[in-house]
Amino acid sequence: MFNRFKIHLQESFPELRSKKLLLAVSGGIDSMVLYDLLIKLDYDLSLAHCNFNLRGDASDKDEAFIKSEAKKTQSHLHLINFDTIAYAQKEKTSIQMAARALRYNWFDDVLKEGGYDFLLTAHHADDNVETFMINLSRGTGLEGLTGIPEKTRNIRRPLLPFSKDDIHIYAKDQQIKWREDLSNEDNKYLRNKIRNELVPILKEINPSFLHSFNTTINNLQGTKEIVNDSIKQIHKSVVEKNEDNSIITFNINALLKFSDKPSYLYEIFNPYGFQQIEDIITLLSGQSGKQVLSKTHRLVKHREQLLLSQVQTKNMAATIHQVDETDKLFQLNDISIHFEDLTSTNFEGLNYSTDTAHFDKNLLTYPLYVRKWEKGDYFYPIGMKGKKKLSKFFKDEKYSLLQKENIWLLCSGSDVIWVIGKRMDDRYKITDKTIHIIKATVQT
Repeated sequence: MFNRFKIHLQESFPELRSKKLLLAVSGGIDSMVLYDLLIKLDYDLSLAHCNFNLRGDASDKDEAFIKSEAKKTQSHLHLINFDTIAYAQKEKTSIQMAARALRYNWFDDVLKEGGYDFLLTAHHADDNVETFMINLSRGTGLEGLTGIPEKTRNIRRPLLPFSKDDIHIYAKDQQIKWREDLSNEDNKYLRNKIRNELVPILKEINPSFLHSFNTTINNLQGTKEIVNDSIKQIHKSVVEKNEDNSIITFNINALLKFSDKPSYLYEIFNPYGFQQIEDIITLLSGQSGKQVLSKTHRLVKHREQLLLSQVQTKNMAATIHQVDETDKLFQLNDISIHFEDLTSTNFEGLNYSTDTAHFDKNLLTYPLYVRKWEKGDYFYPIGMKGKKKLSKFFKDEKYSLLQKENIWLLCSGSDVIWVIGKRMDDRYKITDKTIHIIKATVQT
């Protein structure tokens, strides 16, 4: 296995040789074999171990074992302890999902803080089979049947072509020590049931099952690439340009032309977390303002369009952001405003647009505030007489629900002085008496 692994790294993971690597180690046979292989091949390697405190004394013994093994090779070791049960209860999720979220969030932090290039995990061919079967049993699209990817973002899985038998033989031959996790024998977990009961039957039916399975996975991955290329082209035909980069606009008439709507809509909207495609089909013929939610995104019907945006948390919507007089740049995830202090009394040549506002500085009260609009807000639109409620302004401008929710306001005290990127307030405009100007330019 050593020579096969060495060649596999050279051919499939040449980027690892000169990089700083972080290996996730549990103490089990898989991660300890990968640890041994990488040490023998002299890679720049550090270790990361999570103690989930789920198995009492056994969890602490796993941690002690990892400490001992890291000391033998003088490998730097990152350790953390989690109260996994408390986290699962707080997030209302399963223990397994809680442990996954905790460890990968922590891995991201360690990667950034330690300056590591890649995280390595010890997933192998049998893990791939289990994941395939789990997805198949729950119902999935093509992406759920293409197995665990070898490379995702900054994660690498160099053991995927190797079977559990390969790993056991190598460990025995090299006299590698590891810790047994007895919870892997508990068939109350779906993955364990597949591992301990289903996979052995498949291997009995076909001794070359893993080889055949890997061939199938490779074929499915190739098919998925073809589908992805096709969907990219379809995207261009159904997506309309939108002035707000935080919203993707889909043309409903174009979506209705698909002969097999469920299949096409699944491929288009599944990347945004939508799996109940029947709801989207219903939305196509629904009333304006109707919406469908996934965990991460929202689709809203607006006339002849579907508007897609990320789900916004209530905390973010309620936040008020302060802008001090000395600030030259205000920046959030979806908006940035540049502030420039002008003292020239020559106003000729000033560029006016919806993305730029010019205020009489002497009329402003600092700090200024940036916030979302609220019911009851009003302003005095420049070029118009009298005040106008923002709700009426939005209606007149024919803004969709998502467009309204993505509006930011610039305020001086309790006054709305700029519907950012749309219209400024007439009370704060520059006049022939203005001496100091604040120029604000928005980039979304």
